[in-house]
Amino acid sequence: MERTYWKPANMLNPAPAALICSMDEDGRRNIMTAAWAGTVCSDPVMISVSIRPERYSYGIIKRTEEFVLSLTNRKLAYATDLCGVRSGRDLDKFAHLGLTEAPSRTIRTPGIAESPVNLECRVRQMIPLGTHTMFLAEVTGVNVDSALLDERGRLQLDRADLLSYVHGEYFTLGEKVGKFGYSVRKRKDRHRDRTEKPQKDTKNGSSRRGGGGA
Repeated sequence: MERTYWKPANMLNPAPAALICSMDEDGRRNIMTAAWAGTVCSDPVMISVSIRPERYSYGIIKRTEEFVLSLTNRKLAYATDLCGVRSGRDLDKFAHLGLTEAPSRTIRTPGIAESPVNLECRVRQMIPLGTHTMFLAEVTGVNVDSALLDERGRLQLDRADLLSYVHGEYFTLGEKVGKFGYSVRKRKDRHRDRTEKPQKDTKNGSSRRGGGGA
């Protein structure tokens, strides 16, 4: 199979199309869009988000050492794009987009009520990398849209119509093709695996991923 080689480029796709909420010392709120974000640890639950120092949110998060990462979906696609191209220095994006604050329990900064999932985060470390600084943060609280819970209270994120970012464009997720570990299950169980819902991690409410023999 023929391959084409390029110089180093940001080709790790898809990436989350996340909204990062911050609030300064005077209570002025802001939202920015970030794709360079991800899970970095299971216990304690930690995530990272990388932000350019010239971004308005950068200074707020650096000073307050907290933020909310809000997942996005199809309904939030327009808001997700606008929050990435308009600065909060001269625009209240909550008011401009008609978004509703979702009060946080563990930090001052509110999340977005229209988001399927809000992660309340406290910054533990900042690492300058080059064009971006990585904020390593511990997730101190999570609130989810109750409509995404099944009759047993399990989170069904497939109902959220989540948004992703791929090389400058936004996409929703496609069909399910398997679940974690299905490749080593007995053949007779594989069909069932394709239709089962992800198991809930009773410690942090997320689907089990990471660790293991790999």
